[in-house]
Amino acid sequence: MAVLNKIRERSVFLIIIIALALFSFVLADVIRSGGFSSQKSQNTIATVNGEDIEREEFARQVENYQRNARGNMTTTQAVNQVWNSSVRQALLKEQFEELGLEVGQEQINSVLRQQFSGNPNFTNEAGMFDINVMRDYITNLKATSPEAYRQWVNVEENIAEQAKANIYYNLIRAGVGATLAEGEAAYKLENNTVNLKYVLLPYSSIKDVEVSKGEVKDYINKHKEKYQAEASRDLQYVFFEEKASAEDEEAAKAEINKLMDDRTSFNEVSKMDEKVEGFKNASDLQTFLVENSDMPYQERYTFKEDLPKAHAEQIFNLNEGGTYGPYKQNGFWKVSKVTGVKQVADSVKAKDILITFKEAGISQEVTRTKEEAKELADSLLNVIKETPDQFAALAKEYSDDTSTNTNGGDLGWVMYNQVNQDNEVIDYLFGNDEGSKDVVETEMGYYIFSLEEVTDKQKAVKVATLAKQIEPSEKTTSDLYTETTKFEIAAADGDFAKIAEDKSYEVRPVKGVESMQENIPGVGNQRQVIQWAFKEETSVGDIKRFDIPNGYVVAQVTAENKKGLMSVEEASPIVSPIIRNKKKAKMLKEKISGNSLSEIAQAQNVQVQSASAVNMKNPTLPGATREPKVVGAAFSLEKGAISKPVEGKKGVYVVELLSKKEAQPLPNYRGISEQETKRRTAQAVQQVNDALKESAEIKDNRANFY
Repeated sequence: MAVLNKIRERSVFLIIIIALALFSFVLADVIRSGGFSSQKSQNTIATVNGEDIEREEFARQVENYQRNARGNMTTTQAVNQVWNSSVRQALLKEQFEELGLEVGQEQINSVLRQQFSGNPNFTNEAGMFDINVMRDYITNLKATSPEAYRQWVNVEENIAEQAKANIYYNLIRAGVGATLAEGEAAYKLENNTVNLKYVLLPYSSIKDVEVSKGEVKDYINKHKEKYQAEASRDLQYVFFEEKASAEDEEAAKAEINKLMDDRTSFNEVSKMDEKVEGFKNASDLQTFLVENSDMPYQERYTFKEDLPKAHAEQIFNLNEGGTYGPYKQNGFWKVSKVTGVKQVADSVKAKDILITFKEAGISQEVTRTKEEAKELADSLLNVIKETPDQFAALAKEYSDDTSTNTNGGDLGWVMYNQVNQDNEVIDYLFGNDEGSKDVVETEMGYYIFSLEEVTDKQKAVKVATLAKQIEPSEKTTSDLYTETTKFEIAAADGDFAKIAEDKSYEVRPVKGVESMQENIPGVGNQRQVIQWAFKEETSVGDIKRFDIPNGYVVAQVTAENKKGLMSVEEASPIVSPIIRNKKKAKMLKEKISGNSLSEIAQAQNVQVQSASAVNMKNPTLPGATREPKVVGAAFSLEKGAISKPVEGKKGVYVVELLSKKEAQPLPNYRGISEQETKRRTAQAVQQVNDALKESAEIKDNRANFY
């Protein structure tokens, strides 16, 4: 009791102690999970000018994008598509609110009418689209299918937003039209021309000059707007490819050699030795290959040019029943056996009529039986043999081949190598003579063929091939894993590049990888590597091994590049040539001497060149070089005058104007003005979207989720 009394006396103190303990526990959890805003960051894919784009809705759109793409789009590609759309919508919504843009129900109804005019659910008794019928349908949808109704509400909201976007873009387009004066200027830009002579002192005539890091830094600081970069990482990696060893190749070769000849095998069921046929003598070749080959059995005659190029001569010259191999091709050991030789046409001009039957399942409208189809086909063949010119009319009336019945059954010229049909069809088309007409039975029905023209026949061989894939063995795979792991451990404790060099591994550097990229040069789509490189806990120098479909990648982060102005290293490949050419231009200008082009050319050991009818819209000089500064300088000269040295793209130019031709004035420039307006309005939407995005404050969290 005394203890309980003391506890009661100090109850307030205990409550404070417990509260502090709980608070410290919660605070520690908050710190571990990234602060009090962590819950928000876990559910926000982006923040655009303070407005959040929620992760759940974004993920739903990504899923829809991929579903609609039917497997032709990776997750990252879908994410980037939805990202661009979501950011654009968020920025436009902000503009709509600032401008007070609204759309009325009539505008929405108008768009609905355009989009759903052909939907039978929304037509009245007269077969016309009726907005009231649509509204009744939506009311019923709301009562019977809440999920479908929510989807419909989303459709209407999207239509309303699209209507606002159309108004917004139309307002912008209205403000970018060209005036008549601008139309006149555009006309003159294209039609005023000059004839000129010039001397070119190319930058390549001077050996490379040095460009220091300081010069690059000064240049990018003076042109900051041009050299902004997104956050990126530099990586280096070693690829350990999982491939068969020399021992694995020999094992596969030994296995295929074992299958060549007859052998005796002990049967565990009968407890007796039994003879097993080999590939050379197999009586049922198709069954043998299905059971023993790593490639499917194919039964088709082949021309020499379609055989494996390195082995075509040997295979093509085999007698029927002869074998060639083993030979290695495309990761397989193979043995080929010629099972037939005959003369085959490489192309034919033919016509067809298909008479199908109910059991073939080609068309639900066909009710005839197989026997009835055969009877009809034979009857039509008799008519065609007696009156061949009736073929086209009969094809239009009777043929179930929808690809040819409308043009009288004409197949045109058919190439042997392009036909993917039943063997019966191939054998008939390419094995018979010109003028032949007959019925050929297939799974699709009965074909009536007429061979109109046949090219000269040539030798073809039917080849059966036994193949064994050359695959890495379990030992090879295990050894590769051990080798990769040893390198990973050693590189983590030492110099990645030096250790790789000592082991003769190729180190592949990758510069400027951005957070939403997925491809790494040399190993393709490796999103997992890029995700790891951008994780908060990943630091420069960290190393990690990744399993990929055909081996392993051991990667190291070598640099972390912040968003903003490019570093000197990043900008050097772009900026150094610019600075180098400026230095060369100065040196070339100092070398120029002489009062005429011929004197300058002679002194510099170059030729005087000429250009005719050059305009400012397309300022191209001989050699397909666009030189706007040089052409502009020519336009500024008087006839016979020589320009000062001009820095161009290929070198330093000195120009002499020979003549200038002013374009003939037009009665009015309305047509040119309208063309210029169309050009500007076509570009306006993309330009305004780019401008809105460039001026916005966007926090991108995509890399945290994808």
